[in-house]
Formats: sequence, C-alpha cells, structure tokens
Amino acid sequence: MSDRPWLRVRVLAACLLLVLLAGCSSTKFFYNRLDFFLPWYLGDYVELEREQEDYLKQELLPPFLHWHRSEELPRYVALLDEVLASLDREVTTAQLDDFTGSAEQALDRLQTRALDWMLALGRTLDEDQLAGFHEALLEQQAEFEEEYLERSDEEFRDDACERVEDRARKYLGRLQREQKAQLASACGQLRRSDQLWLDERAQWLQRLRDLLQRESGWEQELREAVAQRGNTVSDSYRAVYDYNFRTLQRAVAELLNSRTQRQDSHLRRELNKLRRDLRQLSEAT
Repeated sequence: MSDRPWLRVRVLAACLLLVLLAGCSSTKFFYNRLDFFLPWYLGDYVELEREQEDYLKQELLPPFLHWHRSEELPRYVALLDEVLASLDREVTTAQLDDFTGSAEQALDRLQTRALDWMLALGRTLDEDQLAGFHEALLEQQAEFEEEYLERSDEEFRDDACERVEDRARKYLGRLQREQKAQLASACGQLRRSDQLWLDERAQWLQRLRDLLQRESGWEQELREAVAQRGNTVSDSYRAVYDYNFRTLQRAVAELLNSRTQRQDSHLRRELNKLRRDLRQLSEAT
C-alpha cells in the first residue's frame, strides 16, 4: 500500500530498492552516489539551509548507508539466490508471494531506518520550511489528480500494460505475440484504483499536516502513523489493490513459465549481473 508519507519516507526508502532492482550496469554508480541523490531528491520538497545539508550529508546519511550496505545488501543477494533457484522449475504464485513478502519486509526495514534520520532532520526545520514542504505535497496531489483522473478506463489499463510490458522486456528481452496478448488480457481485467488511492493520499496529507504541528510526542505519533499506514486504508482501496495484485501476479507466473530458452538465458543473465553488483557493493564496506 505504498503512499507518500512524511518527507516521502517510503518512497525515499524505495529509491534504494529501485536502484537495485533496475538490474543494469548503472546499479553501482547510483548506489555509490546515494549520499548525493537522496538530498537532491529531498530538495524537491523542502529547501534546506547549507547547515542542514551538511548535517544531513555528514552526520545522518553515512551511518544509514553503512547499515544498508553491510546488513541489507547481503539479504538481497540471498533473495536473488532463491529467485534464481526457482527458475529451475515451474514458478508458482506461492513462490511469488514469498518473494514479494521478502521485498516488503526489506522495504519496511528501510522505511524504519530512514525515518530515524528524517526525524532528526525534521527537528531542524523551521515553520516556513514545513509550510513549504506541505505546499509541495499539495501541489503534487493536484498534479496527480490532473494526470490520472482524466484518463479513460481504457487509458488506465493501457498505461498499466505498458509498465508491465516494459519491465518484462527488461528481464526477458523481446516478448512473443502470445505473451503480449496474455499480459494485455490480464491488464484488461484490472480495476481502477487511482481515485481511491488519491482519496487515501488526501486523508494522509491532512493527518500529516496535524502531526507536523510538532506538539509534544509528535515524533512517536508520526512513527506509529507511518508504521500503520498500510493497515489504515479503506476496505474499498484494499479490495481493489488485492484484486489487481493477484491478477498481475498470476500473469507474471504465466509469463515466466512460458519463457523461451532465449528469454530464460536473458533473465538469468540480468539477475546474475544484479547479484554480482550487490555482492561487490556489500563487500566494499
């Protein structure tokens, strides 16, 4: 149920996973420069003073990135070993559930650790910075509404199918006609989720605004709110999310089990390259 919590907690944490899951030659390049990219990304939402930037880069990020490199990257390597082993036999939705669960746990750990340095930074923000931060999130909300809600149902499904096909081609190479048709069929069954997601996000932004009044106990309240974010969404949103997730999960399993020998070689090559990069990064602590 990822959303955009305070200081984009989960998205900032997810940046690390996205860099790693890109599975390309730039993985190590981006990872080794996260101390630059994370403050740069944060700068889209709050304008930091020079002293705050120095505090973030010199005091807050180094221990966080060291923890991730030394403790989390070996876990990713182990997970990739499991994924590679699963390719020797038919891939099941149960296996995909396990892999997804492991990835979610990794993202939760990232979110928890990232929140430590974000809260420390948050203590240094003045009222104008907090107001600017909230305004940036409201502007983004308006942009999302304009971008997503104006789509027709067909455009919604076409966009989803394009994203799925792009990721599939990244790991499998060129898709066959039957595989494209199978993915298109799955995407055609998806239910609209953008309005529900935006409604949830709007409620979260209001909750966030209240928390960022920074009254007594606000840090613990924020920690609890972020930790419980996935458990406080509406039943309607959860139902649509779960349905779409299962629909795409079945499609991914079918796609993997229909892969050709050439696609299998491509997939294993991409995953092994990613595994090698992660291992080398973890050993460079």
